[in-house]
Amino acid sequence: MPNLTVAISSDFLSAYAALPRKIQQKTSTFINKFRADPTSKGIHLEKVGNTDGKFYSVRIDLEYRGIVAKQDDTYLILWVDHHDEAYRWASRRRCEVNAITGSLQVYEVAQEAPAPVVETPGIFDSITDEQLLELGVPKDTIPLVRTITTADSLDRYSGSLPADALEGLMWLANDFGFDEVMELLREERDPGPSANNLTDALHNRSTQRSFVVVEGEEDLYRLLSAPLEKWRTFLHPSQRTVVDRNYSGPARVLGGAGTGKTVVAMRRARALAMACGSGERILFTTFSTNLAKDIEENLGKLCGREELAHIEVRNLDSWVAQFVNSQGLDYRITYDQAELEDLWSDAIALSGRTLDFEPSFFVDEWAQVILALDDPTLANYVHAKRVGRGNRLTRKDRMAIWDVAECYKELMKERGVKDVDAAMRDARLILEGDPASVPYRHIIVDEGQDFSAPAYRLIRALAGVEHPNDIFIVGDSHQRIYGKRAVLSRCGINVRGRSRRLRINYRTPEEIRRAAVAVIADLSWDDLDDGVDTDDVVQSLVHGQKPELKVLRDITAEIDWIAEQIKAMAKAGSDLRDVCVALRTNNLVDQYARGLRER
Repeated sequence: MPNLTVAISSDFLSAYAALPRKIQQKTSTFINKFRADPTSKGIHLEKVGNTDGKFYSVRIDLEYRGIVAKQDDTYLILWVDHHDEAYRWASRRRCEVNAITGSLQVYEVAQEAPAPVVETPGIFDSITDEQLLELGVPKDTIPLVRTITTADSLDRYSGSLPADALEGLMWLANDFGFDEVMELLREERDPGPSANNLTDALHNRSTQRSFVVVEGEEDLYRLLSAPLEKWRTFLHPSQRTVVDRNYSGPARVLGGAGTGKTVVAMRRARALAMACGSGERILFTTFSTNLAKDIEENLGKLCGREELAHIEVRNLDSWVAQFVNSQGLDYRITYDQAELEDLWSDAIALSGRTLDFEPSFFVDEWAQVILALDDPTLANYVHAKRVGRGNRLTRKDRMAIWDVAECYKELMKERGVKDVDAAMRDARLILEGDPASVPYRHIIVDEGQDFSAPAYRLIRALAGVEHPNDIFIVGDSHQRIYGKRAVLSRCGINVRGRSRRLRINYRTPEEIRRAAVAVIADLSWDDLDDGVDTDDVVQSLVHGQKPELKVLRDITAEIDWIAEQIKAMAKAGSDLRDVCVALRTNNLVDQYARGLRER
């Protein structure tokens, strides 16, 4: 057998997911045989009569057909459907390598020229044909693009235009200038000469957002076992650049909700695991226990057994608890806010200091300022920066707070208890005292905006002395939940020159994204370091309904209105299990729930 290449498209996985279960099983068995030898007689490879010349049909069973594209020894599995529908799908499509971008594009060609729209101007009238080609729009589809009159209608052409071309058009439709769009696209495109055949095009970053080469049976099984979870397989070029890059030290990736940060982090873990030597380990850590469990489960679907053997998924608090216990440190770690505030209240009384601060102030000052210092001493605390803390403190205030903190340390020792930030400092000092004991080659941090300064100092110690690809952090300060703020550079983690932003939103419809951003438009957000995160160049690839803002006179009117909306949905046949009423506080949840039950 010659050296064959078999790749599967994301469109095929969507079609496969819609098949009856029995046909899915037949299709899976067929693809395994096809991958082994696409030229065997049992495949029934037959040319399809369309304008492309590369399309062939393959027989799944008597009623169902697959559609593949073939060039030399490269085969692309594109579609699967009932016999007539499969042929109809193929008859309307072409599969070409774009001469400008080098990406592999599958797109729909009009059976006849679309009727010109005279009354309504097109939204791309100011863009020349040459510029559309530069964006990656196939020449055959330019007449179709010329008929598009509104940004909202552009989303309807997602099945007709290649994904990379559609993205450029969406940037233009959202009021970005052509030169600005081209600058964004060039960052994501492959440098050097363009591919000119299917085999070379499969290595193109833009192609890999829609195609994956099947390397073996285990690879195929993972693809077909959950075809709708395509995030595990297909990466946007901007994501792939981040995942595959070789960083000289720590790296930071920012991105809003829905931009795929966790997906990038998991793919990064897999890429590093594939390159790990014998005995080398990766810590994938995040803030919450539940998120760590989700990540571990999804990594199990993404990675093979050999890759998983290198990756440990733990939320950082549980790692710290286990480590201090293994080192014989005999104390209990408490996370109870009430218990901590009681400790600080006792420390205030013990110190004899009269200060106009609540115990909760001391809890945060201890974690975010005092323990954030490399060496927590009175002299260092007096001069410490207190970014984001709000309260202005005099030198005298700081000296008094330090006295209370000293009493707090004594009380923790007496009672055999420590807060988690103090425990993290203990763990860090142990690791720094024995550099040979550093347990991990690489560390990946998800939801990095929720980690404290002591946590980041510990992470620096866990990774050892700075080295290539040592720490990879993804986060978004807009999603900070726990009020913790750390400056990476002050924690020994230097990400300057090794930072990226994800700009494509895969999950949130553009209409909802804009409405949400408008709420926080006048606020300032940090970039997890010493800068400001503007988050001003983001685009959603999906569209939906615009959120409706309804202002009512009081809670009773609100509950009445919500009840009417729910009744209308039920009448229209909606499954009420798909309806969520979200409120700001637990008390409001109880109040509205009672009101809805009464109605």
